[in-house]
Amino acid sequence: MNTFEEGLLLGVLIGEGHFGGDGKQPQVTLRMHTRHRKLFETMLRLCPGSKLYGPYEHGGRSYFQWMARGQVLRETLLPLLDRLPLREIDEHVYERYADMKVRYGL
Repeated sequence: MNTFEEGLLLGVLIGEGHFGGDGKQPQVTLRMHTRHRKLFETMLRLCPGSKLYGPYEHGGRSYFQWMARGQVLRETLLPLLDRLPLREIDEHVYERYADMKVRYGL
């Protein structure tokens, strides 16, 4: 991944991502309108092993859901996110990320 791609990936996750899990395993989730399909394809390319689900229709909204868990989360995303000064960038994102790491022993 080049510097631009890292910045794009991290910017999208900081702005739109959800850091949590399903109770058994941690995951980073991104849910956006279907018009962002090319962005999701880029996310899949940048994070081999991540998954794209949908399109879904709910409440008059059409969206995709991208998820990163398991190996791609641990080996690709965590090292990138850990290098960021997340606390200084966005306190809420930092708290969600830190909580996910504690809750799932990352």
